[in-house]
Amino acid sequence: MTPEQIKLMIESGIEGSEAHVEGDGSHFFAHVISDLFDGVPMIKQHKMVYATLGDSMEEAIHAFSIQTYTIEAWGKAKKFKVLS
Repeated sequence: MTPEQIKLMIESGIEGSEAHVEGDGSHFFAHVISDLFDGVPMIKQHKMVYATLGDSMEEAIHAFSIQTYTIEAWGKAKKFKVLS
């Protein structure tokens, strides 16, 4: 699985989202931005992202780290460079 495939799965599964995915083929890291996360607890935000990946989480992805943001929070994180 490639970072681009994961990006497309996330963006197709969460309407209006933007995903930035990096990885080496089995270990991946994603920043996912969507205003659908507004007011939603972080655990539920992450479950929303995992749901877009379906069986890939068990079959093709060994490790997956996520940071979720609303559009406003993403702008602030980029401005202050608090991205990891």
